Amino acid sequence: MNDPASPAENLRAALAGLLDGLPPRQASRAVERLIASYRGDTPTDAPILRDRADVVAYAAYRMPATFEAVRGALEAFADAAPEWVPGGHTDLGGGTGAAAWAVNAVWGGRRPVTVLDWAEPALALGREIAAADPGLRDVRWQRARITGALTLESTDLVTVSYVLNELTAADRTALVDAAAAAAQAVVIVEPGTPDGYSRLIEARDRLIEAGFRIAAPCPHSAACPIVPGTDWCHFSARVSRSSLHRQVKGGSLAYEDEKFAYVAAARFPVDPAANRVVRRPQIRKGQVLLDLCESEPSLRRTTVTKRHGDLYKAARDADWGDPWPPS
Repeated sequence: MNDPASPAENLRAALAGLLDGLPPRQASRAVERLIASYRGDTPTDAPILRDRADVVAYAAYRMPATFEAVRGALEAFADAAPEWVPGGHTDLGGGTGAAAWAVNAVWGGRRPVTVLDWAEPALALGREIAAADPGLRDVRWQRARITGALTLESTDLVTVSYVLNELTAADRTALVDAAAAAAQAVVIVEPGTPDGYSRLIEARDRLIEAGFRIAAPCPHSAACPIVPGTDWCHFSARVSRSSLHRQVKGGSLAYEDEKFAYVAAARFPVDPAANRVVRRPQIRKGQVLLDLCESEPSLRRTTVTKRHGDLYKAARDADWGDPWPPS
């Protein structure tokens, strides 16, 4: 008997099937226009995703990257709370449901899930794609404006991925406060840019003020040790590139790296990493340089050499975003 496909495999297959009826040139044009819209000022009077063609193109282009980034954040959260499994999940601004797929990939099983978004075509397509995975067939897809005025029902987990950049500062604050009031755990993901990190730190501060403990990526719930304006904290997730990615971006690589920033926090006790690798490890002859965020809190570079024996072997295998030392 064959093993059932993973959520990631099911998602890739479902997205590939969507593009069968969409001319490649039309898909590329739609993606290029939508990327330009997202990089500019977001209109407040109409959804950016206007119709099925828009949504199909953008889902095929962006869902795999969003899925991998959110899954990376959720896996770090699960490492810090290994006994906890969400009994319910609400995804704010979830569009076609990438975060719902990511939650299903990390914890599996069925649970009450609500995806809230303003764009009805995105919700309709999300419902269609979700039929490809048994764990997502009971998701509720609900149209709602994602603003600070949003009222949320109590749930275990709230995710907010790639949404804060579309809101005003006041709405960002109110939305994070609403998520904190409704959930036992909140995971927020933003682009891995200086602006994305800035929004993320604001949200992190709000969650701490609301009584949450930081589970990941930070090894502590104190202030971030990065001096504002000098650097930013972000991570990377590897994403398989579809033919549509190659059409739009050019090049022939089979993958790309999605840069993202995130915070995962909970109202219940968590066990964050002792330290977190916050840059890609530098492997030199006989040594590995690791840039760490530590629980003090502080940022420090440590050098692991062959003299450290098994720890050196672990350092050579360490990846950007990993806890250190490995458990």
